[in-house]
Amino acid sequence: MLSVALAAPVFAAELSADEVKAALRQASAQAPADLSGKDLSDLDLRGLDFRNARLSQANLFGSRLVSSNFAGTDLRSANLNGAWLMGADFARADLTGASLLSVVVLGGEVKKMPVFAGAKMKGVRMIADLPRANLAGANLSGARIGVDIKNQGMGQMRTDLTGANLAGVDFTGADLNRSLLEFADLKASKLRNASLFRAKLGGADLSGADVTGADFTEADLRGTILRDVQGLAQAKGLDKAENFDKAIR
Repeated sequence: MLSVALAAPVFAAELSADEVKAALRQASAQAPADLSGKDLSDLDLRGLDFRNARLSQANLFGSRLVSSNFAGTDLRSANLNGAWLMGADFARADLTGASLLSVVVLGGEVKKMPVFAGAKMKGVRMIADLPRANLAGANLSGARIGVDIKNQGMGQMRTDLTGANLAGVDFTGADLNRSLLEFADLKASKLRNASLFRAKLGGADLSGADVTGADFTEADLRGTILRDVQGLAQAKGLDKAENFDKAIR
């Protein structure tokens, strides 16, 4: 995916926070703000209204030298496809219905990972490399994170949440098919009616999670921790899961 091949660019915001605010004030539902490809690195844009904004391929880099970016910001239905998210802070932001396809996170270092802790991401569409990212307590109910087989380009890409902090995340009804969730912290998460078809869950910790109605067909459960899991008897596809006998219960 993109994160492996791209070299780190030199970032310097080309717009000031005041200029971004002015663009947002002029936007409307019919003509949303178009900041596609703009460099917004290290700007403090907390709490602003980016609903429906076009941020595809924009640089939203946060160096953490300042209070960076989008904490508590309204990004409902925003387009962040291909945006550069290294170090960006989306904690408690509202990303309901937003699109985050092929977002760029260089290197996979913890310090470079964007933060989505406590974010509202209901119905979000996301294909991203986010190993070890922090999404603790986020709401991803109805999110579409899995592979879209009908889209050939997308069909060769998976969301990578290996080792991510997903504790307490609400994945109710989410599509996580074929996602990489190995060694992820899914303690006390809600996976009711979620699709985990062919998901890689080796070593993931689902202690105390609710998996009622979740579909584990062909999911890899080698070393998956299933202690105190709720609704396991009502989960689907466990008879067709890989290495269910090697899960820790």
